[in-house]
Amino acid sequence: MDDQDGIRVALQRLLRAAGFGVRTYGSGIEFLRQGTEAWPDCLVLDLHLQGHSGFDVLMSLANTPSPLPVVVLTGDDTAANRRQALQNGASSFLAKPVNDEVLIGAIIAAMEARPHE
Repeated sequence: MDDQDGIRVALQRLLRAAGFGVRTYGSGIEFLRQGTEAWPDCLVLDLHLQGHSGFDVLMSLANTPSPLPVVVLTGDDTAANRRQALQNGASSFLAKPVNDEVLIGAIIAAMEARPHE
């Protein structure tokens, strides 16, 4: 999820080319409104979204019964943001621009680490 159209499209193309099914969201509210039954296997999340920040999304996800793996991908790589994201449940924290293989590896690792129901 990213509020910048160009980044969303680039991520969508990359992840589809890597074999992932992809849905994109322009805001945290748009994602959270869909309900847990439509959640993906992993969420790639920007921290700075309009209206509902990535941190807000992480806190909302922490209050749900079914954990969702989240890979944070942000242009604001600070120690405080990294610590807060990981403490609030992110599986990994990556800085933009990110190497394609690193991102794909982080997504796979997050999905493999997810508890199976």
